[in-house]
Amino acid sequence: MAAPAIAAPPPEEFAGAAPGPAETSFIEMVFPDQANHYGTLFGGNALSLMGKAAFVAATRRARTPVVMASAEKTEFHVPVRVGEIIELSARVTRVGRTSMTVEVDMTAEALLSGARRLAVRGAFEMVAVNADGRPVPVPSPSASSEDHAS
Repeated sequence: MAAPAIAAPPPEEFAGAAPGPAETSFIEMVFPDQANHYGTLFGGNALSLMGKAAFVAATRRARTPVVMASAEKTEFHVPVRVGEIIELSARVTRVGRTSMTVEVDMTAEALLSGARRLAVRGAFEMVAVNADGRPVPVPSPSASSEDHAS
């Protein structure tokens, strides 16, 4: 079975785009359908949200399609309860030729009291790919649209 093609914008949409910010963050609310039988965020859902944050951070940094190659050590520190919000903070900490390491922190917050605590921390290896899913170089931070002007 052939590997599915990566949905990528036409090259002219990102040709010459300078690398973007190496960090991203967003807020999610934990609802009952994301919880396990203990009333806390199911680990699989936590990993899915963290993978999404890693994807966004890596894509913004590379300005090219990326895929997840691996999920490194993930540490679950404290449970996140239904009704709490979580802040996902993802930052690219290493850029190789075709891959990037993205560290993601999930911070839980009690909505009414504002009490915050680190709930989960993990690292993800993301690889820049072309439309055929083949690895491509990650642009260097010095790349800019002027470098590619014709």
